[in-house]
Amino acid sequence: MENDNLFESMKPARALAKMALPTIGSQLIILVYNLADIWFIGRTNDPYMIGASSLAVTVYLAAAALANIFGVGGGTLMVRLIGEKKTDDARRAASYTVTASAIAALVFSLVVLAFTNPLLRLLGAGENTLAYGRQYLLTTTVIGGVPTVLSMSMPQLLRNVGYSKSAGLGVAFGSLLNIALDPLFMFVILPKGNEVLGAGIATALANFISLGFFVIAFRRVRDKSVLTIPRRLEKLGGEHKKSFYSVGIPAAVAIFLFDLVTIVINRLLVDHGDIELAAMGIVLKLERIPINVGLGVCLGMVPLIGYNFGSRNFKRMNEFSSLARIAVVGFSAICAVLFWVFAKPIVGAFIDDEETIRLGAEFLRGRCFALPFMMIGYHVVNFMNAVNKGKISFLLAIIRHIVLIIPIMLILNKIWGLNGLVWSQIVSDSANSVIACVFMHKVGRSMSGSNEG
Repeated sequence: MENDNLFESMKPARALAKMALPTIGSQLIILVYNLADIWFIGRTNDPYMIGASSLAVTVYLAAAALANIFGVGGGTLMVRLIGEKKTDDARRAASYTVTASAIAALVFSLVVLAFTNPLLRLLGAGENTLAYGRQYLLTTTVIGGVPTVLSMSMPQLLRNVGYSKSAGLGVAFGSLLNIALDPLFMFVILPKGNEVLGAGIATALANFISLGFFVIAFRRVRDKSVLTIPRRLEKLGGEHKKSFYSVGIPAAVAIFLFDLVTIVINRLLVDHGDIELAAMGIVLKLERIPINVGLGVCLGMVPLIGYNFGSRNFKRMNEFSSLARIAVVGFSAICAVLFWVFAKPIVGAFIDDEETIRLGAEFLRGRCFALPFMMIGYHVVNFMNAVNKGKISFLLAIIRHIVLIIPIMLILNKIWGLNGLVWSQIVSDSANSVIACVFMHKVGRSMSGSNEG
């Protein structure tokens, strides 16, 4: 394979940088892209359009969770098989991933089509928002469902065979294209009053074009890797299928749990006031900067660890793990210091309201030092995915979100009010980091008796 040198002999720091930097870039662009539709719709100053799109985006983001089942599950299985020199099995795993994700996306789209109205009403849509929400879902999730899921899962396969630059370029291209098409369809092509429909069309079209990019990318590397455009649904052996879904499903659940925590935070803040809700909204967006950079490093780390786990080169595997951990914890610690020192001007860059800035600065200072602990947890979860420990990954997701974050938020909010809610993050994530390190130590010890290559 063309990228064997990347996985087997290139200096670990250089190999990790080669895999992580394009992924970090695409993650930061995704951060902007995720805000684009809502920001442009917000220019209409129509609360019904804004509310409808916010509700519908929840369903659209479920496609990201679906893509994670196949992208993470299939990608990690594939690279482990490559490390074991089982090239034919790896090729079947890659082919199965693409076909199965397309089938699952189609089924998901048909379900959304059949239950669009009940689904929107369940999420809270009323008579004034239902039509707008339906427009957004029918374009982004029904018509655009298959290209949306494939344009999220296929780059993970590209990254896992060493083509991180192509994966990052494809993701960035699709995201920037969506941002460019939004105002074109919303304010130029369609008549006034159809801004939500325009945003939906722009998103669906961008994902169709992005899928085309990845189809071309797969064709270009088909002679140098295990990737190809499948013509049928390949069969996976029982153990391989179990490995596929035992890693992919926890990765998808983690996205749902992350969204659930955000919903709980927002529900608790509503009781404290609108300004508090707005201030926390700014802080949560600021946190996404170190979080997305950390995710970029972890996603770049996964193929390198998975390959060397498969080839039983545990020494090199641990070198990649240590480098990634130092990088994500170090960067998040730097961000925490900057957030603490410059909290007011940073929050002030997003809004010109004295009370919101004051509260936002307090919230940012209260939450910022949770970031390094958060990154330790993310690093361990991604390591477990890479070494086929999906059950541990799933357990850690449950512990962090369900056992720690949500109960601690509820308890501290009840006891100390707003301050308790703000400081609950560092309490829960510091505890989670200890638990994650215990699991990491146990898994490391279980490998210590094996041949380190």
